[in-house]
Amino acid sequence: MDCGIVTTPFGRRAMSLGMLAHQLSSASAVDEGKVDKWKLFRTVCAAKSSLGVSDRSLAVLNALLSFYPKTELAAADGLVVFPSNAQLSLRTHGMAETTLRRHLATLVEAGLILRRDSPNGKRYARRDRKGAIGQAFGFDLAPLLSRAAEFEAESTRLEADRRYLQMMRERMSLCRRDVAKLVDLLRQSDVAYAEEAETRCQAAYMSLSRKPSIAEIERLLPVLVQLQDELTNRLENLLKTQNTAANERQNERHIQNSESDYLSESEPADERAGVRFSPNASTDLPEMDQNTDNPPASIETSALPARRTHQPASPALNSAAPLPLVLKACPQIRDYGPSGRVDSWRDLFTATTVVKNMLGISPDVYNEACATLGPETTATVVACLLERAEHIQSAGAYLRDLTRRAKSQSFAVSAMLSARLRAQASGVA
Repeated sequence: MDCGIVTTPFGRRAMSLGMLAHQLSSASAVDEGKVDKWKLFRTVCAAKSSLGVSDRSLAVLNALLSFYPKTELAAADGLVVFPSNAQLSLRTHGMAETTLRRHLATLVEAGLILRRDSPNGKRYARRDRKGAIGQAFGFDLAPLLSRAAEFEAESTRLEADRRYLQMMRERMSLCRRDVAKLVDLLRQSDVAYAEEAETRCQAAYMSLSRKPSIAEIERLLPVLVQLQDELTNRLENLLKTQNTAANERQNERHIQNSESDYLSESEPADERAGVRFSPNASTDLPEMDQNTDNPPASIETSALPARRTHQPASPALNSAAPLPLVLKACPQIRDYGPSGRVDSWRDLFTATTVVKNMLGISPDVYNEACATLGPETTATVVACLLERAEHIQSAGAYLRDLTRRAKSQSFAVSAMLSARLRAQASGVA
């Protein structure tokens, strides 16, 4: 049966403009090649939230695809399947007939399948003498083939949004933890300001829904970051004040001790020599070198704060690089962003989802890299791999090896970006 012919539903079901639009769009785009039906089904599952279908509806779609005899959907082979409700019920693990009808209607409304109803509403096919199907009445899978690119793009966008949301939630949780602990620390010396900061933090969180969206987190995060900076600055000023007061007390005690020690140790010798020095004389104090700003040793060791006995922890090897630096080192990734642009990390995640599939990086390898390196650093690495794609035999194996090296602290993404910038400066691809 020619899938370009517009057909109306059997019985009491009315024709709608949406059904007509799906039929016309399928007729005009269905002749564009082939697509693996199971890969396409996984893509539809990934984009289900945008398509408005549930898991049960997708189970029915999975059963319909199982009745298509070939692995690849192709218009030349016919795209109509015609199972009975009893057969569909068996392949949906005993789903009730009324439930089947409801989910089939949902798939039609979502534009995933079309009805090709026979004159009496039954599903069947007419075959020629050789057994080939000449005309079939049932469910047309043409929309899946015609909208394959749309499903892929939507799946890519949702995957990028999911990773971006995960990253933003992590940042929000860390910032909230930092604010809470800084408030507790400040409460020891400035109760009023600490309570004010805690009230501001709670008010910001009360505005969030139970499952905050990207927009809500993007609105809240700058508020928390600003509050964190204010608390940090206030504590830093408090620390400087305390250190200054402590140093002044130390200097005062040292000078007093030095004078008393000097007098107690020098007076007997001076008395024996018949000479008595005034404690206010200039020779009583150690001289400061006029050619240097360093104080004499006797004052330096007591006036300066004690030296730390531990070294600060070294920064993480694979903290996220600035986005402008990533785009400068890896300009090709821009072509795969929304509308051919990358203006934010969210856009970079979208581009990375496309590129990883193009480079043949499996979801397991990519997810492991994200868990080890973080989403931003993983996206940076994939962008670097894209720049050298023609020189890399297996990008998936390469990324897996970098992830392994990162676990042992023997890989830094900053070195990879530096290598790309040096290659650009020298004109090497």
